[in-house]
Amino acid sequence: MKLLPVLFLLTMPMLTMAQDTANPNSTSNGQDDKPYNDALAEKGFWQGTLPGGSYMVALNRISSISKHEYLLDGNLIVTEVTIDTIGSSILRVYQITPAAQYGTLATGRKIVERGRDLLDRAGQRTGADIANMVQKQYPTTTHARTVEFRVKDLGTLDALLNSARNALLSGKGRKFVVNE
Repeated sequence: MKLLPVLFLLTMPMLTMAQDTANPNSTSNGQDDKPYNDALAEKGFWQGTLPGGSYMVALNRISSISKHEYLLDGNLIVTEVTIDTIGSSILRVYQITPAAQYGTLATGRKIVERGRDLLDRAGQRTGADIANMVQKQYPTTTHARTVEFRVKDLGTLDALLNSARNALLSGKGRKFVVNE
């Protein structure tokens, strides 16, 4: 009977060392392979570091946060998060999925895969991350006072939306970093 308290005293230090020492302000679930990081940041601001640049807005200047999906030119599904501000700028972050990817035709999927392969090869040759670049056709897609970014993963886009919403609702600053 006296052995049980002694065993408890011997194992207690090992248990306290094994406790999780992760940042309590981070929304990370401990997975290092996530393509993003979301954590508390400077008070009163939401910050985003995304492929191609960064964005910072005062929380009291955000007028709306939205997410919507649309079909572009009949062959691309665009999911877009928009952060509108009191002032003169709008943030748009979107993810693009070829509509053929959801189809049942194997030919459509093969075309999509071939297109991705060609983009990857072109990016390797030029050193540019073409798959993450915002695509525009001047002047039809040029928007004054619009800051645009593109992410590869729909889960990353949803996490960005949640980060901005949580910052706005709580009044606490957040920093969202995309690691794609």
